[in-house]
Order: sequence, then structure tokens, then C-alpha cells
Amino acid sequence: MATLISRLRPLKKRFVRKYEFAKQLTVPKRDYGDDRSGPSVDVTFSNGRTLTLSTGKYARFANGTAVCTQGDTSVMVTTVAKPKPSPGTSFVPLVVDYRLKSAAFGRIPTNFFRRELGPSEKEILSARLIDRSIRPLFPNGYRCETQLICNMLALDSVHPPDVLSINAASASLSLSDIPWRGPVAAVRLGLCDDEVIVNPTRRELQSSNLDLIVAATKHNLVVMLEGKGNTVLLQDLLKAIKQGTKETHNIISSIERLQKMYGKTKKSIEIPSEAPSEITEAVKTMSEMRLREIFRDSTHDKISRDNAVNEVRANVVDKVWSSYPDVEPAVINEAFNKHCKEIFRGLIFEEERRCDGRSYDDLRNITCQVDIHKPLHGSALFQRGQTQVFCTVALDSIESALKLDMLTALESGVKAKNFFLHYEFPPYATGEVGRVGPIGRRELGHGALAEKGLRPTLPSDYPFAVRLTSEVLESNGSSSMATVCGGSLALMDAGVPISSAAAGVAIGLVTKYENDDTKHLEDYRILTDILGIEDYMGDMDMKVAGTRKGFTAIQLDLKIPGIPLKVVMESLQKATDAKGKILDIMKECIREPRKIKKECWPVSERLTIEPHQRSRLIGPGGVNVKRLYVETGAHLTQDDETTFTLFAPSQSAMDEAKEKIEELISSERVPDLDFGAIYTAKIVEIRDTGVMVTLYPSMPPTLLHNSQLDQRKIAHPSALGLEVGQEIQVKYFGRDPVSGFMRLSRKVLQGPATSVVRNLDRSSTQAENSDAA
Repeated sequence: MATLISRLRPLKKRFVRKYEFAKQLTVPKRDYGDDRSGPSVDVTFSNGRTLTLSTGKYARFANGTAVCTQGDTSVMVTTVAKPKPSPGTSFVPLVVDYRLKSAAFGRIPTNFFRRELGPSEKEILSARLIDRSIRPLFPNGYRCETQLICNMLALDSVHPPDVLSINAASASLSLSDIPWRGPVAAVRLGLCDDEVIVNPTRRELQSSNLDLIVAATKHNLVVMLEGKGNTVLLQDLLKAIKQGTKETHNIISSIERLQKMYGKTKKSIEIPSEAPSEITEAVKTMSEMRLREIFRDSTHDKISRDNAVNEVRANVVDKVWSSYPDVEPAVINEAFNKHCKEIFRGLIFEEERRCDGRSYDDLRNITCQVDIHKPLHGSALFQRGQTQVFCTVALDSIESALKLDMLTALESGVKAKNFFLHYEFPPYATGEVGRVGPIGRRELGHGALAEKGLRPTLPSDYPFAVRLTSEVLESNGSSSMATVCGGSLALMDAGVPISSAAAGVAIGLVTKYENDDTKHLEDYRILTDILGIEDYMGDMDMKVAGTRKGFTAIQLDLKIPGIPLKVVMESLQKATDAKGKILDIMKECIREPRKIKKECWPVSERLTIEPHQRSRLIGPGGVNVKRLYVETGAHLTQDDETTFTLFAPSQSAMDEAKEKIEELISSERVPDLDFGAIYTAKIVEIRDTGVMVTLYPSMPPTLLHNSQLDQRKIAHPSALGLEVGQEIQVKYFGRDPVSGFMRLSRKVLQGPATSVVRNLDRSSTQAENSDAA
């Protein structure tokens, strides 16, 4: 025994040494309290609904992680940033990835690979929504590449995850060591019976006149707006924005409490090297007068103004670099861009007018034209200044509606869209050379916004699928809102019975702050119908669309960390005034949807087909319907058991299709049969369940069941000695209302006769069949 113990002692010492070494390598745990669930805070809204924010349980290697839960929907957002700035970057390199996952719904993807593939349109739009909410709050000079990933943990199809993702992203950034001037919070607002609903469920949204997302900071500064409405009045929209801003306070307080207890210390910003003071002064001296002259000259258009500024830039950079050869040209160029922006913004305050000579509230010159090309169902050309949009409308059958992917359908509750808009922005629209290929995120966002602006004006029971295309031919600002105007004109030209015309306008903003403190706004100017340069040099791009009655879509993008509610309300009032002026101009072009039909318009009719004629019309495997489409281009769809909808691309195609349908069902013309009358039936087949009989030559066989053959109970027709070709007397009791089959009986005739016997002459029924119903 002593020998065994002496042999085990070296092994024990070796094990202890390995254990101590392993302890030294173990990553120390961050104290989050309960290690299983992590710390969490609850947020209660004014309507009693709650939201939970938590951290410390998942993804601890990320710079920051937060989970936002409402109901059974949980979204985790992780934030990771590179430790050093990316060289040569002049903007915030932020990437937001938002992906809906089938596993979170408890589903399996329906594609070939049975796994998630590329992002859908809904996922791209939601990622842009989060990006626009958090990007303005990054400090100036932050250049570290940053990525936010929104991971769907569980989705209940009741609470939409996009707003939860914004709050989780805000909490994740606040808890991380990444410099960020948050937190920001977001709520979704609905409007039912003039009452504002905070964070409505999916079912409540379906009956709501408003779907608005408001993101704001703790100083009542609105950072982002995104919404659609069913012609919402201005006062209702303002009430919803105020309510949403107020509801964000509790979320912001909860995030700050979580950050104070468990947040990491923020890293210092490595400010990019700025140009020396002598370089800055040299650039100002050589360019200020020339730039002022360019921006005061209202005869310049987009191209000439850009060329003039580029000429000054090239001249100044060359001369300053020749005097200071040790300074990089990129530093001199950045100093010029900064000075150019200061002069442009300063002149707006000094001159009380804009670079193209307009006052703050003036619109650019607008021209409209419809019915441009005869083969098109509807077309329109809308020109506003140097922004030109060509819109077309194509009408097709309901079968051509846009089918949504499974995840988007589960999340939104909509399986197909009867109206959809496709927006194109080719590179020649700005006089550039670029790649033409798959649609980009910017085009998706602008097209979705224009679609929101037009959708409430279309009837819900329109019998056609409507595809509206918008191609931007020239662009100098606000092409998405020009799409709303041109799209509304094209829909009226196509005869679509829209409730009223819709128009859109972009509102800009230029601000001044006290000592560059974004919390104390000193002065500001609101600009109506902004140019591209005013969008680039300014602080806001608020796109507003709607009818004369109210708003249908709104989108607010900011380059500063929030604007007061007062500025938001003034901007919306300016947009309302401008929208009315645009609608007056559009009314001069076309006042209402076209009533006189074009030859190229498709047509649609409803047909009533008797139940017993359906199989003959459709054919085996739908072969007759397919042949009808190939030969005439007409679509035949079944609405219910007796009603079909026939769509044809033209009236001539409709007439041809109706002739073919008449031929299909006329071959089954039947003589008028009297209810309760007795007819002679011919047995054509013997079955175990009965006999198949016909009453006239062209009739498809129908079953006379064993229970109707004799008053006695029989198991097989052979018990009665019935044979194929034998004629028997049967009584007719009409047709089954569901299946359309005849109801016949032989056993009721075995008693005293009560009806007139009818014997249909099989040799002379052809003439009768041609006239029968």
C-alpha cells in the first residue's frame, strides 16, 4: 500500500500544476448578478404594456450586447467595433445587419437549401430603419468600423421586431465601450378611433389608420420618423409624434440605469488629423470670394454649379500644395470641403434666400404630362426643377400579384400585394458612369417610401394587379417624392379609380448651435423642396407624401443628433402648404382617373358556371384553362363554387376567350328536365355501389346508388339481374347543389305512379341539346 501511495504522489503534483496553470488562463467573468438570466430592466408604457431590456447572458465577447423582449418576441443586438480607425475614411463606417430567421418562428425555410439565404426587401428596409436611428448620434471624427447584428431569438407574430431592434441596438451601444452620444429610444404608434395606441400588436395595426415609428433622445429631440397612414390629418399626426416622444422617456431612463450599473467605460476618440491653421487660412483666403460668387449666382444649374466648385477646388488645392508641399493633398481637399460647407450654410442665413434664387418656401418649376406612349396602360412624366421621373402603370390579373416570402408574410400578416412599386435610379440620372445590376438598398428604400405614399389611394377591391414603375431620368434632389407625384398621375391615366391624387415634397433644414453644442439650438432655417446640394450640405431631409386631406407617408433623416418638436411641427406645416400647391399644378394636367377606356386596357368579367359544368370547363388537370391562356392570353380564376373571374389583356381577347368558353360548355348542353318527372335511363356500367346511367346521349354517366335501385336492401346490382345496355325507369329529383350531380331514384317508382312518364328520344335529342340551357 505504501508503495502505491508513493507512486501516486508525482501524478498528484503534476495534476495540481496543470490545474493551477489552467486557472490562470481562464477569462475572468464580468459580474452581472444572476449569471443565468443577466440583469434586466422593465419599461411600462402609458397603456400598461411592458418591454424588457436585459444584458449579460449572451455574446459576451462583443463590445456590447442587449436583448429586448416584448410578449414572446425577443431580439438580441450585438455591437462590435474595430479598435483603430480605418485609414482614409471620411464618414462613420457603420453596418447594420437585420435578419428574420425561420427558426425564430418555429419554421423551416422553403427554399432548396432549407436555410436562410440573402436578405429580403423587408430585412433591408428594417436595417435602414435602425441605421437611421443611431447613425446621427456617433460623435464627429469617429472612424472605427462598427457592425451591429440583430439576431431574432424568438418571434410570436404579434409584436413586430423592428422597433424592439432599435431599442436593443441603443442599449447595446450604450453598454459598450464605443463612443456614442445616446441612448435613443423608439416606439411604434397606431391610431384607432382617434386614439393613439403605443406599440400596437399586428392585429391592431391592420385596423389602424397610422403606422408610425418615432425615435427620440432624452432632451425631446426627434432623431428619426418613419410611417405610413390612411390620409391622416395633420393634427392627428402631430399628436402621435408628441405622444411617441413622451413615451420614449421611460425607455431612455431604463437604458441609462442599465448603463450606469453594467456599462463599460467609453473609449476616447482618435480625432483624425486636421489641416494646420496656416493651411486653413490659405484655403479660406483663396476660395471664399469665389465660392460666395458661385453660390449667389442663381443662374447656375446642378451641373454648372458643381463644375464651378470643382474648378475652384482644383485650383486652390494645387496652389496651396505648391506652397506647402509637406502637406498631403487630401488634407487640403478636406479643409476646402469644410470651408465650402460653411460658406453655403452661412449664405442661407445672410442672404435670406437660397443658391438658386428661391425663397425658403418656394417650389421649383413643375411640369406634368400624361398618356405619353399609346401601348402603355398608363404613363406620366413629372419634372420638378432638374428632377425628372418617368412612371408607367401595368395592369394584369390578380394571379400576377407580388407574392411575399414566408418570413415577411408571417411577420406582416400579408401574403401578396395587389399593388407594388418598383423604383429605378440609373447612373445617367446624375451624369455618371456606374454599374447597372441588382437593385441597391437606397433604391429599395426610396421605392418602398413612394409605395407607402400611394397605396392608401387605391381601392381595396380593384380587380387587377397594379405594377407601377418609376425610372429617374434626371436627379437633383427628392426623386422619391417626384415618384409619388408622377405615380399618381400615371395611375389616373391608367383609369385606376384612386380616391384622390397624391403628391410628395422634401423639406430641408439648416441649423446654428451655440458654441457647437447640439443641445442648444440658436437659429435655423426650414427649406421647402430642397435641391441635391441642400440635402448634402444641410442637416435634414424630411420626405412627406399625402393627399389634399392628409398624410400617407413620412420619412425623416437627420445628420445631427435630433431636432426639437417645434421644428418638426413647423416642417410638417411647410410640407402641407407645399403639397397643396403641387396638387393644384397636377390637377391642371389631369383632374380625375380616366373614364374613357384605352384600346390597350385589360378587361375583367365575372362568369357564372353551373356546378355540373365546372369539370368540363376546367378540364383534366386544368388543361382547358392553360390552353385558354396560351391561345388568348386570358386568365380564368375561380372565386367560389359557381363564380369565375375572366381576365383578358384586351377586349378582343376577352371576346375570343368567351367564345372558347362557350364552346367548352356548349358540348354539354342538356335538355330541360322537370323535377319529379320519370325518364328512361340506359345502364352504361355496373359498379359495386350501383349502376352508371345516362338519360340522353351527350350526358356524362351519373351514379344510381344501390340504395335507390330497389325498395329492398341489396349489396350488388347483379341481385336484380341488371345488365349493361338495359333501360330502366328512374325519377328525377334535380341536382345536388354542391357537386352538381343528378339525383335519381328507381325504388320510388315501385309503388303507384304519380307522375307523367317522359321518354327522351335518343335519336332526336341533338337538335334539342343545341337549344337547351
